[in-house]
Amino acid sequence: QVQLVESGGGLVQTGGSLRVSCAVSGRPFSTYTMGWFRQAPGKEREFVASISGMGITEYADSVKGRFTISGDNVKNRVDLQMSSLKIEDTAVYYCAASVYYGTTPVTTDKYRYWGQGTQVTVSS
Repeated sequence: QVQLVESGGGLVQTGGSLRVSCAVSGRPFSTYTMGWFRQAPGKEREFVASISGMGITEYADSVKGRFTISGDNVKNRVDLQMSSLKIEDTAVYYCAASVYYGTTPVTTDKYRYWGQGTQVTVSS
């Protein structure tokens, strides 16, 4: 069993930067593929980024070049650094853990564990 707790959300202006973090407890995050998803009001939850236990990363086209996912083995934490933020990045951001080790799945059904989410709001 693993527990995931997100933090770092907030309000930021268009073009700004923000980092959201996912504290992992129960097992080292590197034993999973860790992912970030987001859900805007009225929309389905969508894939943002993932990092496998071997450090392979995957990004949604909408965030490539702007977002960076990384893991900290000492703190057992996974971060999502977001820059050049746009209005359309506004959503609740969720951290998730997949048992499909070695892959970087992009669909919610491949992730077994989820955090409670953190709100990111980008204003003009």
